[in-house]
Amino acid sequence: MTDSADNRLQARNDLAWAIAAGGIGVVLFAALLTFAWHFAATLFLLFAGMLLGVALNAMTTLLGRLTKLPHALRLAIVCLAMAGLLSGIVFLGGTTIAQQATVLSNTIKSQLGSVKDFLEQHGVDTSYLDFTNAAGEAKGEGSAVMTTTPPPSSQSHGIPGAGALASSGGAIISQTLKVLLGTVSVVGNFFIVLFLGLAFAAQPSIYRAGLLFIAPAKYRAQATVIVDRIGETLERWLIAQIITMTAVFLVTWIGLAIIGIPSSFILGIQAGLLAFIPTVGAILGGLIVVLASLATGWIAALSAFILFLGVHALESYVLTPIIQRQALDIPPATLFAFQILLGVVFGIWGLALALPLMAIAKVMIDHFKTEDPARAA
Repeated sequence: MTDSADNRLQARNDLAWAIAAGGIGVVLFAALLTFAWHFAATLFLLFAGMLLGVALNAMTTLLGRLTKLPHALRLAIVCLAMAGLLSGIVFLGGTTIAQQATVLSNTIKSQLGSVKDFLEQHGVDTSYLDFTNAAGEAKGEGSAVMTTTPPPSSQSHGIPGAGALASSGGAIISQTLKVLLGTVSVVGNFFIVLFLGLAFAAQPSIYRAGLLFIAPAKYRAQATVIVDRIGETLERWLIAQIITMTAVFLVTWIGLAIIGIPSSFILGIQAGLLAFIPTVGAILGGLIVVLASLATGWIAALSAFILFLGVHALESYVLTPIIQRQALDIPPATLFAFQILLGVVFGIWGLALALPLMAIAKVMIDHFKTEDPARAA
């Protein structure tokens, strides 16, 4: 009887401990989700810095296959080469880029106004779309002056009153502060990502050891395998992605220049950058190219659309099977659904970083799937 009572008491204690541990786990998981939700932008910024570090380390490793220089010297060579390339683009083509960016912006605004008029003429309601600014700015400076010039009767009163001056001054200061804060935020984020990337790439072994130190001792060997596989997967994918982006930029730029589309260089740059975002980036890049080509004529727009289809086929059926599938193999529908989910929840950060996040999740899932049969045996 005593043994039976002791067993029941032990069973109750075990059940109580299991319930308490489960409750604590649920609370901690909810707290982690809340933290990730409120500080998602900061976490994505840190992850972008880590990706830059992985890319720099991958290029440094590739350089190490050609030369036996120390890691620090190879990293310095890679950073100087990238800085020289970017500086050359800015100094040699900076004026062209700025001019083409201005022309492209005006062209897109004008074409959005034309699309709005076309849709309304064919009975499509566009009131739910925000075409107001684009259509208004596309009318030119002349109409803006006509609408903003006050009538002669209001000018005859002489100097504006103190209230009007204060209102205008406040609006100018408010807009200036918004522009300054936005610029500081963008530049600050850029330097944060750059600093983190350089720090990770300079001493990758230290950060790897620190990450493994967090794992419990009994799972440290398994954590080592997972971390190494994630690092190798991200390195292969980033190298493949850089090659793909460069190819898309060159083909788009040269093709649009041959067709005779203005702003071909800046359109090639945006197509190459958007190629970092699979599926969605290609669609956005093609839409921008077609809109910009409409101003040149329907033949040029059709040619640009055919070029976009060719570039998309090159990316999807040539580059991706050859280099991307060796780095990462994720079904397109699964990737697209995950991109849309993160894009809706977290905005542009989630859309841009959906693939590397999914790559990490896939590596972990594949590892545990292969480990389960071994454990069962």
